[in-house]
Amino acid sequence: MTRKIVNVDVLVTSPSRNFVTLKITTDDGIVGWGDATLNGRELSVASYLRDHLAPALLGRDADRIEDTWQYFYRGAYWRRGPVTMAAIGAIDLALWDIKGKALDVPVYQLLGGAARDKILTYTHATGWDLPELLDSVDKRREQGFRAVRAQSGVPGLDKVYGVTKGAASYEPAGRGAGPVEEDWDTSAYLRHAPKVLSAVREHVGPDLKLLHDVHHRLNPTEAARLARSLEDVDLFWLEDVTPAENQRLLRALRQQTTIPLAIGEVFNTIWDCEHLITERLIDFIRTAVVHAGGISHVRKILALAEVYQIKGAPHGPSDVSPINLSASLHLGLATSNFAIQEYMGYDPLVSEVFQSSFRFEDGYLHPGDEPGLGVHVDEAAAARFPYKQAYLPIARELDGSMKDW
Repeated sequence: MTRKIVNVDVLVTSPSRNFVTLKITTDDGIVGWGDATLNGRELSVASYLRDHLAPALLGRDADRIEDTWQYFYRGAYWRRGPVTMAAIGAIDLALWDIKGKALDVPVYQLLGGAARDKILTYTHATGWDLPELLDSVDKRREQGFRAVRAQSGVPGLDKVYGVTKGAASYEPAGRGAGPVEEDWDTSAYLRHAPKVLSAVREHVGPDLKLLHDVHHRLNPTEAARLARSLEDVDLFWLEDVTPAENQRLLRALRQQTTIPLAIGEVFNTIWDCEHLITERLIDFIRTAVVHAGGISHVRKILALAEVYQIKGAPHGPSDVSPINLSASLHLGLATSNFAIQEYMGYDPLVSEVFQSSFRFEDGYLHPGDEPGLGVHVDEAAAARFPYKQAYLPIARELDGSMKDW
């Protein structure tokens, strides 16, 4: 039996933040859902799907997932990039969702079955000053998390990416007509961060897995200085220490520290990751499932990483929808070198639109055993939350020059 695609819809909704959702319907009535959210550039992906890819999907065989992936990747000529790969990723997720529903099995069973019982997860703890941060860490531990990413403010700065004064929430994308501009002081950060993270480690003891994200803001020399100052903190990883484009610069850092390094959330293809993996300049690869072309492509990235004893740890904050998170969990459950999944939870309004079968318990996530990806979208609820313009912030040095990050 050939299962044909007969309808393709793109939904843009903003229950607390913007999401782009793809709906694919087959001639036998099966609906597959995909996430196409690209934070701060949502409408670009929505247009790419609606105006270019959707017409070419009509009439295609929904069961030919790999062929469809190759068709859209190769057929556009203009390959790679976050907009293209997020659009292809959304299609890929929707087709895996359809395949699972058609066969009445969860997607992880289609990927070889479970390679583990559950997936370790980490969340974010933030505080403008140390007491606020320690309080946030304690709350995350009370919620059951065994791994926590700790971020704080920096003395002398009014804004720091991902940390809001007096607020426990984390939403870097700001509503408005343009990006918020933040000042940045590398020297102040390098003086402050080791003290804060050392205090957190002393507060929590040795068992909690502690992570920290630099958000690409250091050069290799600065990154080496930070890493060496944090050796005794026993970090689970140090994330995005330098801008990701010039990957060879990480070789110098790698020679200076044994702290595990995690990079890759802005990468979109296996070719973006190849150098870091084959020279083993990192310990964790962090490509987001939707932003790197969906399950079909990210599983190839993880297979390459496995050869070099590098583990998968996909990007997964609240700026990707529960559809992407569920896909990441299905992939993680079936992948032997999958290490940990980022999970921040969602605003209650998000749950009005996306009903998910994945479950969190005692620091671990499981995607659940519903057929497909296990996420249902309430289209009427989605329509109640119209799109609102939002941008990620940019940073400038204290002298006004643009910060490379």
